[in-house]
Amino acid sequence: MNYPKKIDIALEKLKETTSTNDYLAHLCRESKAKEFYTVMAESQTKGKGQRGNSWESEAGKNLTFSTVLYPTALEARKQFCLSMLAALACHEANYTDGFSIKWPNDIYWKDKKIGGILIENELEGKYITQCIIGIGLNINQEEFFSDAPNPVSLKKILGTDVNIQEVLMKVVQGIIGGYRQLEGNFETTQQAIGTLYRKYLYRRKGMFPYRDAQGDFQAEYQEVEPDGHLILKDEQGTLRRYAFKEVSFVL
Repeated sequence: MNYPKKIDIALEKLKETTSTNDYLAHLCRESKAKEFYTVMAESQTKGKGQRGNSWESEAGKNLTFSTVLYPTALEARKQFCLSMLAALACHEANYTDGFSIKWPNDIYWKDKKIGGILIENELEGKYITQCIIGIGLNINQEEFFSDAPNPVSLKKILGTDVNIQEVLMKVVQGIIGGYRQLEGNFETTQQAIGTLYRKYLYRRKGMFPYRDAQGDFQAEYQEVEPDGHLILKDEQGTLRRYAFKEVSFVL
């Protein structure tokens, strides 16, 4: 995507908070956060990930932040475009080859996880009134102690420290730039975002192991629908359609 080169943002830096999503949601309830207000924390005591998991992040070593959008003209049924947009902004801020997006919005380097995204929307009728995008990216952490099977950081990949603020600005400007394009021409921009998102998907080509409520199976990627459903084709040629949390990647 071709975004403006520089976009000014209101940024609040915290030493510690429970989670940047929770902190920013509180500011929004108090009407103290304008659109694109961004909160960055050196440490989160209750950092949240997808599926209710916690997010491990060594204090001061990684990028953990949230930003808020107010897409009041966006129908809830089209909300997956915001998830794709955030994932692409993270992907396009990478420093080397080998990055991909694991459906729906984890950021991978080869077969290792470098980041995750948690989006929390508030709805009114059929429209989204508020969207808080929380992002965690492993930047300079060298050791990981949780039971996560495959973490990695930019420093472990590149062999050198990376400027955390620089990564933050790349990602946030990518989100805001794409969002403004969505506001200007939704259908065309959504299509362009979807095309790039599918291009960079993890396991986009080949047969791989997955797991659903019935057990493990082998399948290949077919499509991600505009509403976010993942379509896989198993070894018997049967198409399987999954919503979030209904299938997992066996790593």
